[in-house]
Amino acid sequence: QVQLVESGGGLVQAGGSLRLSCAASGRTFNGYTVGWFRQAPGKKRMFVSRNTWNGGTYYADSVKGRFTISRDSAKNTVYLEMNSLKPEDTAVYYCTADRLVDPGTSPAQYVYWGQGTQVTVSS
Repeated sequence: QVQLVESGGGLVQAGGSLRLSCAASGRTFNGYTVGWFRQAPGKKRMFVSRNTWNGGTYYADSVKGRFTISRDSAKNTVYLEMNSLKPEDTAVYYCTADRLVDPGTSPAQYVYWGQGTQVTVSS
């Protein structure tokens, strides 16, 4: 079992930056694909970014060039650096992990989830 705990959300003005963290306990992230999804009120949970255990990094078109995913194996933590934030980035952000080589962009393919952290971007 992998337990995931997100932190770093908050309120920021448009154009600002935030860094989300996702700490794992129970097991290390080694051998896991890790990712971030987000869910706005009344909307489906949507893919944001993932980092596969064999080194692949992928982003949704809407965040490409603004967000960066990274992992620190020594700290067993995954980060999502978010720059040039827009009001449409407002959502609850969820950290996720799975043992598949590449689970892709569907949330149904991921087994482990954090509780989510709220990101609100004001205009």
